Amino acid sequence: MGKEYVTLPDKFSPVGAYSQVVRVGNLYFISGQISMDLDTKNIMKSDIRAQTHQVMKNIKEMLTHIHLSLSHIVKVTIFTTNLEKFSDINEVYAAYFNGNFPARSCIQVSRLPLDVDIEIEVVAAAD
Repeated sequence: MGKEYVTLPDKFSPVGAYSQVVRVGNLYFISGQISMDLDTKNIMKSDIRAQTHQVMKNIKEMLTHIHLSLSHIVKVTIFTTNLEKFSDINEVYAAYFNGNFPARSCIQVSRLPLDVDIEIEVVAAAD
């Protein structure tokens, strides 16, 4: 089973040396997304709820571009710099799903790229 590096429009350009989306079979591995406004490239560093919304919006937009939706996500990994804010993260995150939640891990880290407070990576499965 080969892998394919999915080409996305420039607005999705990564901030480092990595591919945003790699497809293997029917699985799409989407690199960690941070709270960057994809249109302006401004980094949102406000409260964790607003950052989480921006990350989820970015993931949703990326999935839409590859003809998938949030319902295709099977695994999520959340990285945060402060697990004390987990309830806020969880409340915003949960609002993006219809009750059938993907498998998920949440990990506290000391620092994230561009000093944001949250990064989320996902694996989605096409039908």
